[in-house]
Amino acid sequence: MPIRVLLVEGQTLLRHGMKLILQSARDIEVVAEAADGGEAVDRAAALSPDVVLIEPLLPRGDGVEAIRAIRQRCPGARILVLSAQGDQEALGQAAAAGAVGYVLKDISPENLVSAIRAASSGRAILSPTIAKQIVERHFRTGGDDGDGAGDGAVPRRDPGLTQHEIEVLRGVARGLSDKEIAAQLFLSESTVKSRLRYVYLKLGLRNRAHAAVFVLKKGLLAAASGPHRSAASSGPPLAAPPGRPAARSAGTPAGARAGRS
Repeated sequence: MPIRVLLVEGQTLLRHGMKLILQSARDIEVVAEAADGGEAVDRAAALSPDVVLIEPLLPRGDGVEAIRAIRQRCPGARILVLSAQGDQEALGQAAAAGAVGYVLKDISPENLVSAIRAASSGRAILSPTIAKQIVERHFRTGGDDGDGAGDGAVPRRDPGLTQHEIEVLRGVARGLSDKEIAAQLFLSESTVKSRLRYVYLKLGLRNRAHAAVFVLKKGLLAAASGPHRSAASSGPPLAAPPGRPAARSAGTPAGARAGRS
């Protein structure tokens, strides 16, 4: 069965181009298109697509509100945001509304197809470019992300979060895979996955994108010392299938990292 996609983009030319890209893949079918949020919600409810690829800045309606409404009326649909904006606020709003991933419009056609497949499989997707941007922004501003953790501030520990859990969340925010976090913290990969599942449940986080925003807003990166490794500015979106690390195929850029949501 092909992956059934609803394509939501306000600009006709861009929407047509993305449709051509997606339908060049044998396992993807664009079942409908929408130019605004209201149309997107109605078509998602009527067609129950597997994946909704949506631009958050839409005419005649808020894309984030459309994401929230689609999640309510079509809970089985995986929502992937494709945007020209990679700022922390936009990412946080989309993740909180229920998007499973967020990629930028400078993504290659091949990686866009890969992101659709990953989203359809239930994986959380975070563009390496975005992971890099939000981490670099945090350090440029001295850790002041509007949440009171300014220059020299000691990162606050949320009630119930252990230091080990904070360290795992820091790795997520830097764009590291579960395997890389495990190596950095001298833990098994299964332990990292277990801690992430527990922390997501405890904090009400939906996925890696939502977790990255939480870490930055709480200033939890501020105490980390030394050079920070972040995701590369190019390459496939960060994703891995549930229960196992993603296999790196030949020719995959080193910046492509995988981890479970």
